[in-house]
Order: sequence, then structure tokens, then C-alpha cells
Amino acid sequence: VRPLYALVSQTLRFAPVLEKLLAGSALLRVEKKLSPHLAKVLVYDLLFGNGLRSGGRWKARVRQHRARLEAELARMKVQQKVSRNEDLLGPSLSSAAPQVPRYVRVNTLKTCVDDVVDFFKRQGYSYLGKATSMQDLRGLAGKKFLLDLHLPELLVFPPQTDFHDNLLYTSGHIILQDKASCLPAFLLDPAAGSHVIDACAAPGNKTSHLAAILKNKGQIFAFDVDTKRMATMNTLLTRAGVTAFQLAQQDFLTVDPSDPKYRRVAYILLDPSCSGSGNMQGCSRALAARTLANGGSPTGMVTRALQEAAASAQRLQVLATFLHKALSHALSFPALRRLVYSTCSVHQEENEDVVQAVLQESGSAFRLVHAFPSWPCRGLPAFPGAECCLRASPADTLTQGFFTAVLERCEEGAAAPRKKLQVAAEENPQLREGTEPGAAPKKRKRKKKHVK
Repeated sequence: VRPLYALVSQTLRFAPVLEKLLAGSALLRVEKKLSPHLAKVLVYDLLFGNGLRSGGRWKARVRQHRARLEAELARMKVQQKVSRNEDLLGPSLSSAAPQVPRYVRVNTLKTCVDDVVDFFKRQGYSYLGKATSMQDLRGLAGKKFLLDLHLPELLVFPPQTDFHDNLLYTSGHIILQDKASCLPAFLLDPAAGSHVIDACAAPGNKTSHLAAILKNKGQIFAFDVDTKRMATMNTLLTRAGVTAFQLAQQDFLTVDPSDPKYRRVAYILLDPSCSGSGNMQGCSRALAARTLANGGSPTGMVTRALQEAAASAQRLQVLATFLHKALSHALSFPALRRLVYSTCSVHQEENEDVVQAVLQESGSAFRLVHAFPSWPCRGLPAFPGAECCLRASPADTLTQGFFTAVLERCEEGAAAPRKKLQVAAEENPQLREGTEPGAAPKKRKRKKKHVK
């Protein structure tokens, strides 16, 4: 699905160029039954994409015109005095928004970072070591890759690097997961042997990340309401080598916190359905598919994108009410020590406002943890302490738009982050500037019992 949407999105981006190619080559005059919109997709894939790996019965017909199309493309480059296909777009279209790198999470249930790095090096990639700044990530190009500067098991490749057919991906040794999406499990950091709930789990990337952190020791209870998504998640988790999990096709809001099955649940990852306003890549793909199918223009696509991105106040209120219920429900599990709340939304109504309201309701039972002090993008100043939250965006963090908050129970015994974050602080001096979340509670000295 992803390669298909990427193909459609790029076809729309190159639409002005493709229209000139079709006109100059007279392809549609020869192939009168070929739809102009399908022709654009096929010609883009043939000349700029993967060499026309798809296209059904029209694939062979369009290939017959390859020489004519390539000649027309060469003529256009000479006419515009450019050498690259990208330059045909002109400055207004070629200078697009920041491109998000390809992030690859190493699945430590099956392999380790060093072995994956060696594998890619044997495939002709050049390893540049650990990144030291965001600028290192922005400068990636060609077959070069880095170890991420924030997350210890995340490799970073240039944008649009495709690993869907790579052996490491098909065997579950690597997970293709956006960096921001890796934050929730990383910050929850459950101890091996713990019982964890992944409240809205499908498609399962965060669940597999939790399992890797747990080293398959303990138990993960994963919930989702959609049958197809559950089936997809089961396949993904099996491929990733996850064993300590139970799937339940159930609305998390209907899960009974007093059920004995969950009496040992100390950690919850809550990443509920939201507006998805931060996932601009996904939004643009879906919009591109609809626009192309309806014969729309690139200008119309941009206009509709702006209209659809601006979620109505009424819809946001409905979503905020649901998210409030979900977070309140999660905090009602009696043994809960630590919770991570995350969304792929950029709206304050779904993020800081929900956290503030639920914390006010909980009184002194839970506190907001100042998570990951070195993370460059913090929560909006909606309430005192909102800077404890994390935000992410394509411009600031080279990720999808994302929000994360870490909550801990205030009473004695609250879960503390483990050695992993301490090691990260040692390796990254920036982490020493602030206090890591949830310092371990001091142990009380037990009074010795005198035996009479």
C-alpha cells in the first residue's frame, strides 16, 4: 500500500511535467482508450520510478512508447537547460517541505545493531557512525546511513529509501517505523518481566518495540477493535519473534481494571485514535489517491489539503472527549506505575489540554514526568509544566507530527526509568542538562526486628 500511495503522490507532484510529456509524445492520441490519469501514473513510473513494475494490461502498451517518451523528456531538459528530472518542476515545486528520513528500528529480539550495520555495509551502504546533530540527518544522501543521535537502536537512511523487499524486513529483523513513533515504548521503558497494556495496539509496531524492551519476558496485553487490523498485527508480531503477548479484539474503554488478569499491570502505552493531523505524509497520500481518481489538479489538491487539515472545532471536541475518557480509564488500573500517552496529532485540544484536564481530575495521584530533556521540541505552554511533554514535527525533529507525555504514580513505588536512559545520558552530554524522568525513590531503612 505504501509504495502505491507514494507513486500516486509523486505522480501528482510531477503532473505539470507529465502533461507536457503526454502532449509532446502524442501518447493519448495513439492509445485512445487509455485514461489520462492512468497514463500519468504509468509514464511517471516508467521514466521516473521503478521501471513500470505495475500497470496491468496497459503496462506492455505504454512500454512500446518508451523511446518516444524518453526522447520527449530529453527534449524538455534541453529546452529548459536542466539535467535532472527534479529541476523540471521549477523552484516552487522542487523546494518542498522537509523530507523525513527513512528510519529503521533494529529488532533486538532477533538481531543486534552491529549485525544489521554489517549487513547493510555488505549491501553497498556506507555507515557514517552515530549522528551528533540533526544536521547530520538532514545531510544524508545516496547509500549512506547513521545511527540516530537519540534512540540507541534506530538507524537513519536518506528519505524514500525502500526496504520493503529487503531480507531483513521480510524476516522481521528490522522494523520500518518513524522515529517519533518509537518514543512511546522507549519512554515507557518497562522492566523485563513486567505486565504491560498496549491499549490501542494495531498495527503492532509499538507492541513489538515493547516486547523487545521486555526481552520477551513478562506479558503484553494488546487491544484493538478492528478485525483486519488485529490479523495484520498478529502477523507482524509473529514475524518479529514476539511471544509474550495476548491479543484481544476489544475496545479498551470496556476493559475492566479490576479484572484479576490485569492486577499486575504496571505499565500502559496509550496511543489512541486521534485526528491524525500530524501524519501529513499519510494524509497527503490518501488525498493524492482521491484527487487523482477524481481527475483533480495539483492546485486543487493543495486547496483541499488545507481544507481537510483544518479540523473543525466540533470534531476536535468529540475527539478530545474520547481521548479524555481513554486516559482517565487507563489511570484507573490499580497497579499502574507509569503511563505514556501519545497521539499523531498537532492539535492542543487532543494533547496538552487532555493531559492537563486528566491530571487535575486525578489530584495528587499522578504527576507529569519531565521526559527526555535533550529532546528539542517541547509541549505548548498550555499550563504550568507542559514543557515536560514532547512534540515532534517534520521541520523540528525530521519526523511525523507527534505528541508524547509520560505520567507516573506519585505514591511510593512509582516506576523509574532504568539503566537505558542513564546510558543515553552518559553517551549524550545534552541529557545531563536536565533530570531524567522519574528518579528512583529512596528506599526506607527497615527497622530490624528483635527476636526475644
